[in-house]
Parts: sequence; C-alpha cells; structure tokens
Amino acid sequence: MSSYPEKLAQVLEDFSLITTRAERQAYLIELADQFSRVKVAPAVAQPPYDEAHRVPACESDAYVWAQENPDGTLTYAFDVLNPQGLSAMAVAVVLADSVNGAPLEQVASIPSDIVFDLFGKDISMGKGQGLMGIVNMVVYEAKKRLKQA
Repeated sequence: MSSYPEKLAQVLEDFSLITTRAERQAYLIELADQFSRVKVAPAVAQPPYDEAHRVPACESDAYVWAQENPDGTLTYAFDVLNPQGLSAMAVAVVLADSVNGAPLEQVASIPSDIVFDLFGKDISMGKGQGLMGIVNMVVYEAKKRLKQA
C-alpha cells in the first residue's frame, strides 16, 4: 500500500479495522450520503453526458471526469444516475477524497481490486465489476496524463 496515495492508504487501513458486515454497510451508506460533495459541477458537464465518461459495466450508470490542476495533478468528479447506486456513490466519495491532488504515478498504480478491501469479498460479481470500472476510469485518466507528459 505504500505506493498508494497517502489518503487512500489511510482509508484502506480504516476499512481493514471494520469487523462486521453491518458496520461496513453503515459506513458505506454514510459515505454515499456525502456524494453531493464530489458530484460533477454543471460547469464541467451536464446531462446527457458524453459516453466517453461512462463507466463500462456499471449497473448504476456512473460517470467520471478528470480536470487538470495547475500542478499537474487531477481533480476527479463523478455522477451516478441510479439513485439506488449507493455503492457507486460511496466508491466515488472514497476516490475523490483520497486521490484528488495526489501524484499521478501513485493514482496510476491503484489496482481495481481495492474494491474488495472497501466492500468485502462477498459483493456480487456485477456490482464488483462496476465498482472496479470506476476505479479503472480514475486510473486511466492518471495514466493518460502521464503518457502526455
């Protein structure tokens, strides 16, 4: 985890201390309730969104945008069109809080399977694929900027 952005490593450590499924679910719902903080601003994008920002395989119709900061890092914004997409909203909050402004090299090295560290090993295959897709979109944007540099 040392190559992860510092804030993400801390979040993953916090999740490792959660011992019950009910506690994990409650914490993820609490995170999803904060989604409005990371939702894409109308100045960045408005529905209907460009399909290039749609997360493949996400049942919650999630979208990801990356905006460049003056220092070369990225700030990510998200939308989740399915109001029942609490898991997608929670992962968006975790990612925005932990990778916005982080070094691109660290963001580019995040494996998609961190989803299992957040949600547990027993999430459904469909949900897992969608959530990993959100992580992969964030990683892709960092890798794309690294290639351009």
